[in-house]
Amino acid sequence: MYMIKFLHAADLHLDAPFSDLPSAEARARRQEQRGQLAEIAELANAEQCDLMLLAGDLFDGAAVYPETLEALRSALASFRGRVFIAPGNHDCLRRGSAYLTAQWPENVHIFTTDTITVEEIPELGCRVYGAGFTAIDQPPLLEGFRAAEDDVVSVMVLHGDCLNASSDYNPISAEQIAASGLDYLALGHIHRRGELRCGGTLCAWPGCTMGRGFDETGEKGVLIGQVEKNACEVRFVPLSARRYEVLTVPVGDDPLAAVEAALPRDTARDIYRIVLTGPSQPIDVNALYDALRTRVSVLQIRDRTTPLVDLWAQRGEDTLRGQFLSLLYEKLTAAKTEEEKETICLAARLGLDAMEGREEDAL
Repeated sequence: MYMIKFLHAADLHLDAPFSDLPSAEARARRQEQRGQLAEIAELANAEQCDLMLLAGDLFDGAAVYPETLEALRSALASFRGRVFIAPGNHDCLRRGSAYLTAQWPENVHIFTTDTITVEEIPELGCRVYGAGFTAIDQPPLLEGFRAAEDDVVSVMVLHGDCLNASSDYNPISAEQIAASGLDYLALGHIHRRGELRCGGTLCAWPGCTMGRGFDETGEKGVLIGQVEKNACEVRFVPLSARRYEVLTVPVGDDPLAAVEAALPRDTARDIYRIVLTGPSQPIDVNALYDALRTRVSVLQIRDRTTPLVDLWAQRGEDTLRGQFLSLLYEKLTAAKTEEEKETICLAARLGLDAMEGREEDAL
């Protein structure tokens, strides 16, 4: 029985605006997206994949730059296997869609209806099912579906949401997946990778291939899998794109030293938001930015510190706060070790924060 290898990618969001970046940097990121297309095709060839499954939102919207479309067509044409595309909500099959108007390589099949159809691949002993969004909102597509019951491997590529039963974007239930009879269901739409196994079907989604903002942090990539009748497994392969990261740093007495100690190595290509927290003297954010800007590609700094105040200033007041501090100050003066003193000071800060209704991480 033939073992079919595949690359599964989704949510490339080509030509995204990258609106939180300066315009020049946003243009550079869109160019990186185009370069990533060749990387994906090269990976699929290096892995000797038979199929490339692209589960929607390849484009961020209806308008596509000509150079983006040409980069995509060139990359897909360079893949030595078959390509199957299921349009999603961002790149739905509306009038003027590149899926309907552009010339595509011979090895590319696009599912252009909102009913499930099938492509037979006899040389692989495989069927590939799929459907596309014809509008931004899409009612359930998998409901009532059942793959043919024979020895042929059954794969489906869809854009849809299996984590939210009330989703407007092709909600998919575990019961529908289990009843489908598929060996593999390749999904898009969810931007953080995951998988679930329902009955005999493995359903997986690779997440987006490149972060577009600080809500899409960390490593991004594709899935490489192999499937045969009644068996499928996938593994995540990261791509080389720069990453968005958020780093929260309690600044202490030396904000620069605290940030430098917290920053991982090899961050020069990545995009960082550094959130400064904790009690502190006023911070010169511009000076801190100048000192750190060569450590990362793009840097944002958020000052969330609180003013450094005399912890014991209200000791002795005829209030609950004053009595609380007086009691702890007596313990502080009797403490014999620095560790004991630090613990008492921490208890005082936490107690004051609780009285003032502040969160502990504001310390």
